[in-house]
Amino acid sequence: MDNPNDAGAFDAELDTTGLYCPEPIMLMHNRVRDMRSGEILKVIASDPATTRDVPKFCNFLGHELLARQERGDDYLYFIRLG
Repeated sequence: MDNPNDAGAFDAELDTTGLYCPEPIMLMHNRVRDMRSGEILKVIASDPATTRDVPKFCNFLGHELLARQERGDDYLYFIRLG
């Protein structure tokens, strides 16, 4: 993924800012149910625990973590659904 901030670089966005474990992961589970394999989900989070939880989520469910970035107090994740 060359520039994950490109508007066309993801299919759906989930903003979990202000939520803490386990809520961001629970919302991610719900969101990916509405998506198809190969689509890309952008997740915005403020909980530092997501730096541990999102990679585990991806590994466990067979998704690919394409990129992760820190932007101020926020964490951005780009996930390709498996």
